[in-house]
Amino acid sequence: MKPKTSRGSRFFALKRQYLAIPYGLFLALFVVIPLLLILFYAFTDSEGTFSFAAAESFLTSGAKWSVLFTSLFVGIQTTLICLVIGYPVAYLLANRKYNKNVVLVMLFVMPMWINFVLRTGATRDLLSWMGIDGGEHPWEATLIGMVYNYLPFTILPLYTTMLKLDKSQIEAASDLGCNPFQVFLRSILPQSLPGIVSAAEMVFMPVMSSYVISDTLSEGKITLFGNSIYFNFSNSLWNEGSFMAFVMLILVALGMLVSGLTGHKSEERGTGRW
Repeated sequence: MKPKTSRGSRFFALKRQYLAIPYGLFLALFVVIPLLLILFYAFTDSEGTFSFAAAESFLTSGAKWSVLFTSLFVGIQTTLICLVIGYPVAYLLANRKYNKNVVLVMLFVMPMWINFVLRTGATRDLLSWMGIDGGEHPWEATLIGMVYNYLPFTILPLYTTMLKLDKSQIEAASDLGCNPFQVFLRSILPQSLPGIVSAAEMVFMPVMSSYVISDTLSEGKITLFGNSIYFNFSNSLWNEGSFMAFVMLILVALGMLVSGLTGHKSEERGTGRW
């Protein structure tokens, strides 16, 4: 016989379902409907008729392809620099031998609490004082600004992953004769791969779609994909801007797919505690 459920428990469960209504409305108004509008404008013309004109304009425009490749180049550069800096920092923060409290972690995460525009403006003034003016050194200023703003987004997922490193596996590799480099290459790096992928995803895609940092620090001399989308929308070119946003959605989906596959493999292997 099935256990009987009281009327009160059923009523309470029903009440809990009602709590999801505000989230569902928010999701529909600010996620689903905007995405549908992007798809609608991306594959219609100015009169609302189904058309591939926006796609043709993007695929045949050398300037837009140049913006895309520039964004990819800046995104790859920023991601690699953030990983090179953030990986050893996250390793030290996650290792109890070097960090016995969370104070240092908070110091690296605190810049995320400051307004994005304020951080960018302060970075511009600091770089100008150091002689790295955006007008004369647009690439250097933009790259420094990108790394500064997105480095915490690299450290945090790496730190979270490295807290779960299997210490016994690392010790076993050392006991079996591996030198420190071999231990890192064969034990630590494979275990931290999900964190690397997650950190790269959290940096690469926002950098490509960013326009405040490049526009402010390069004084408008570097145009990224986000700048181009903003330019199209601000000039009422909704169809072309929407198709470029659709391209960004495809790139985001590919990044999420790679991240999901990596996380699935990590769960199959299993992780220990640091």
